[in-house]
Amino acid sequence: MNQIGHVLTDRGSKYAVSGGQANSKADAVSVVRGLCAKKKYAKATHNTWAVLLADGTPIKNDDGEGGAGAIILRMLEEKSWVDHVIVVTRWYGGVHLGGDRFRHVKNCVQAYFDEYLNSNA
Repeated sequence: MNQIGHVLTDRGSKYAVSGGQANSKADAVSVVRGLCAKKKYAKATHNTWAVLLADGTPIKNDDGEGGAGAIILRMLEEKSWVDHVIVVTRWYGGVHLGGDRFRHVKNCVQAYFDEYLNSNA
């Protein structure tokens, strides 16, 4: 599993991003469960994730952060990145972020793409 433990903080909310190989929905769920086995991530407010399977099947889970899974999925589709689940984690800081939360999800996924591509170049 690849992880960036801290990507950004806004008004008390903290964001991280993780990911790993997932060739099926069961694999994706297993990656998320493995992440949530860590106490820090189990205590997070949201662990939003998405994966685009090689057969074109899109799978997403908002985990209470309505619309966030769709953002991750759209970014995976734009990169044609298949069989890799990306999880954006948010620890709520007590202040509603409104639409900014979507920008933060995008920034986290982009940070993951940048880190993954740089480490595998």
